[in-house]
Amino acid sequence: MKILIASDSFKGSAGTLTVAENIEKGFVKIYPDTEFIKLPMADGGEGTVETLVEGTGGSYVYEKVTGPLGDFVEARYGIIQKEIAVLEMAEASGLVLVKEGERNPLTATTFGTGELILSALTKGYKKIYIGIGGSATNDGGVGMAKALGYRFLDEQGNEIPDGGGALGMLERIDASGQSPLLRDAEIIVMCDVDNPLYGRDGASHVYGPQKGADMEMVELLDKNLMHYSEVIKRNMKMDISNIPGSGAAGGLGAGLMAFCGAELKPGIEMVLDMLHFDDRLEDVDLVVTGEGRIDGQSLKGKVPVGVSKRAKKQKKPVVAIAGGVGEGVEDLYSLGIDLILPIVDRPLGLKEAMQNSEMLLKDTGERLARIIKLGEHLRTY
Repeated sequence: MKILIASDSFKGSAGTLTVAENIEKGFVKIYPDTEFIKLPMADGGEGTVETLVEGTGGSYVYEKVTGPLGDFVEARYGIIQKEIAVLEMAEASGLVLVKEGERNPLTATTFGTGELILSALTKGYKKIYIGIGGSATNDGGVGMAKALGYRFLDEQGNEIPDGGGALGMLERIDASGQSPLLRDAEIIVMCDVDNPLYGRDGASHVYGPQKGADMEMVELLDKNLMHYSEVIKRNMKMDISNIPGSGAAGGLGAGLMAFCGAELKPGIEMVLDMLHFDDRLEDVDLVVTGEGRIDGQSLKGKVPVGVSKRAKKQKKPVVAIAGGVGEGVEDLYSLGIDLILPIVDRPLGLKEAMQNSEMLLKDTGERLARIIKLGEHLRTY
């Protein structure tokens, strides 16, 4: 038997290769001669740079940049195929960089993400892929654009402060200081969601609460992003408000389109293509995928659905393993997933489950093998 494991990481508890290794350890207890291909996987969120660098034999560049709260953080980006820089906004502006009690999308900035882009451009990389999941920010990408030379001015001509809370003060965008390196750059955004910039399905309402926003803050942030889009339309002659993915990463998707001429593409599809996923499928018997939580949101460009769609084109069976299973999973079965297995098989709190994720993954790998063994027995009757 030959199995391809192509799972996303289980955020906060196990990286993508750790997930695969522990599933394998459990499975081989029942089928010791199984051959495994362990392929790192991501969809544009956290782990995308590592996935692409490790999956293609690339290298890393390290930089000290501005974190979401204005302090300095060490961030990295990848170089693949010798000519493409792969960035991940979570490295510089991610929620993982902010303690839970300090989260504040009113002031959090994407300035460090802009510094990473500038670093890659300065080093001569004209083709840049950017994964934009896992942000701590809601500033529409204004911080990113500031790092690239744009100025965002209020009625008096003063620079507005950092963060989504200040976007309501914006009256004019000055592009005269834009880095000339942007002119020859090709920037592609790897997006893992399709939310518009504002509204009930927009950046602030859907993702603001996990970044520390209460309902009053959510309403203010949403109103500010609407105002921001109107200023962009007036100054930049672009309407980015309803483009799917413009609301990704607190509106960074919109900012990258407006100020960097970026193109938004589904992150999982780009990753699958760069890792030559279809070729790796040809002689496998089973595909195992997964993520930390599988629910209705998984339909919107997440790893398990992207993997299962490709696998089904080659008529490969697919099992999805998840840390947790939520509402809406029934729709996933029509998209190529044959079986969903949660790793938690007994009453456990979230913290305890995350602390014991490796053991639970091993147990789930063994459980999957026993299910297959049972199927073999049933076929003999």
